[in-house]
Amino acid sequence: MTAKKQPATKSANRAWQRMLSGRRLDLLDPSPLDIEIEDIAHGLARVARWNGQTNGAHIFSVAQHTLLVETVMRAHTPRIDHRIRLAAMLHDAPEYVIGDMISPFKAVIGGSYKQVEKRLLSAIHVRFGLPAVLPSDIEKQIKDADMGAAYLEATHLAGFAEAEAKRLFGRDPKLPPSVQRDYVTPWSATKAEKTFLQRLKSLLG
Repeated sequence: MTAKKQPATKSANRAWQRMLSGRRLDLLDPSPLDIEIEDIAHGLARVARWNGQTNGAHIFSVAQHTLLVETVMRAHTPRIDHRIRLAAMLHDAPEYVIGDMISPFKAVIGGSYKQVEKRLLSAIHVRFGLPAVLPSDIEKQIKDADMGAAYLEATHLAGFAEAEAKRLFGRDPKLPPSVQRDYVTPWSATKAEKTFLQRLKSLLG
């Protein structure tokens, strides 16, 4: 006689997160209809880059990092299309749901994290009128700006020597000193959320 299989509990089956907007976002099958710009801004402003191992009175948030990435991109290509800037602003948007997992830990756990991240990013792109999967040349532009931002964060906030940061992240993006000083000084969550939301709305028109 075979043992009767016990039904899974509701908590074991739950693969969605309730947002402050009231939306319930399913991580296994995310719908663009459940993605709200305010939820993204609120979440990213409260997720720490570098696992919080940064200098300053506040965490350096993913929201502020994203703004830095877009700033690096504009500095190098002043007339870049606003849709590419929008894609840059959203490149880490899945982290409003799944947090910012540091690269060394991603390497440890393998591909399952990436699958969830890609599904979320595709849904976010569709929600804001972008292709579900970006062309490879645009992905490269965003990655280059992302690495430039990481170089600045590593050397100004996370204790990396310039030589080590150059080896890991590439060259210094050479932002104007006043711009660099503002964007690599950690903001409060309130300022990061407000600034991120304003910039994203301006790109959405």
